[in-house]
Amino acid sequence: MAEHNDKGAEGEKLAAIYLEGKNYKILEKNWRFGKEEIDIIAEKENTLVVVEVKTRNGSFFGEPEEFVNVQKQRHLIKAANAYIEKNNLELEVRFDIIGVILTGKNHRINHVEDAFHPVA
Repeated sequence: MAEHNDKGAEGEKLAAIYLEGKNYKILEKNWRFGKEEIDIIAEKENTLVVVEVKTRNGSFFGEPEEFVNVQKQRHLIKAANAYIEKNNLELEVRFDIIGVILTGKNHRINHVEDAFHPVA
């Protein structure tokens, strides 16, 4: 596996541990719908939480969570809609972004709750 894939997988693992520590119930990891992928799907307090995880070695070029552009948001919304329909869910939905900075053996997590909203 390429180094950037290893870094991404490590960031997603740390994000899942972080969420579990905050009493989120992890429902899915790396859930796919066609070409779309949701890193983490969780539930907390009757809310379905769709989480995009961005992992970087540093923040020199900006915080990782700043790199979730409008196109990526559209893909996440499309995949979330498919997940909801497939599982016949009637929950509120929230889109979060977790930025993970890995520096050696240390890491920093920034959880942006309700990071964006679907536009009609």
